[in-house]
Amino acid sequence: MKRYNTPHRSRVVKTRLTDEEYADFTARLAPYGMSQSEFIRQAITRATIRPIVTVSPVNDELLAAVGKLTAEYGRIGGNLNQIARYLNEYGVPYNALSCEVRVAISDLAALKFEVLQKVGEAVGNIQTYQL
Repeated sequence: MKRYNTPHRSRVVKTRLTDEEYADFTARLAPYGMSQSEFIRQAITRATIRPIVTVSPVNDELLAAVGKLTAEYGRIGGNLNQIARYLNEYGVPYNALSCEVRVAISDLAALKFEVLQKVGEAVGNIQTYQL
């Protein structure tokens, strides 16, 4: 009895092909002189899988809206910073108000991050965080 030095393969993978896909498969297989199974195993181990990314118009609109919203947060934060700076320049009577404005700036930054995080989770795209 002849023994082969090959790994024991117990798993079977099945697929259906159209006539065109099968013709393409056999044409690709022909030059290599190997079995269909070996060709598929080689293709699987050497394949570069490129995920198909589908972006729906809803997601585009959502991301555009979030981009505008976070830009507006940025402008508001800039205005609040200017207000806090001016209040500091006027000294003692305005220091408490300046501190309140700085707290508002901090709250705004936290809100911006939270919005981006929620949108990122909803869209499933980490790039959302970088808007």
